[in-house]
Amino acid sequence: MDWLWIAAGYLFGSTPTGYLVVKLLRGDDIRRHGSGNIGATNVGRVMGRPWAVAVALFDMAKGGLAIAFARAFGVGDPSLLALVGIAGVCGHNFPVWLRFKGGKGVATSFGAIFFLHPPSALIGGALWYGIMRLSRYVSLASMLSLSAVPFLLFCFGAPRAYVAAAAALALLTMIRHRANIERLLAGTESRVGKK
Repeated sequence: MDWLWIAAGYLFGSTPTGYLVVKLLRGDDIRRHGSGNIGATNVGRVMGRPWAVAVALFDMAKGGLAIAFARAFGVGDPSLLALVGIAGVCGHNFPVWLRFKGGKGVATSFGAIFFLHPPSALIGGALWYGIMRLSRYVSLASMLSLSAVPFLLFCFGAPRAYVAAAAALALLTMIRHRANIERLLAGTESRVGKK
């Protein structure tokens, strides 16, 4: 039965929100624009900020829906819940519907963490916003804030499985941002509000 929850996490997470929004509203493929990514940041470039916010919120929700359903059906094992959350992020990053080429998983990671431990996700989100406002780099804010979440979980005394899952998601985020890291080091990364 455990694998069914993990599969559900993946399938919930694999819903390609950004791709569907642009496809349904503009008849276009978001992967042909901007960074080529299907996430909220690229949706903002194509559709504007309101749609970016909407996609980000949906991506957060889909990261934790399977966790919520699992809890509703009596699942309480932290390790299983953590795996369900990781599966949701993997679904977003590697959706079967788009030949396993998806987003970077930042919003979905925060959504999964929120359903596991809300305080850590909220503080991490506040860190994301603060870093983004100060640096104007979405990628930097994403990597630094998600990297802080495992430490927050540890300080709150959250289950070890949650700490390990958050560390895995932070590492995955860094891997998915390889090109952004190279541009940050080269000084060519795009800032929010600048072309």
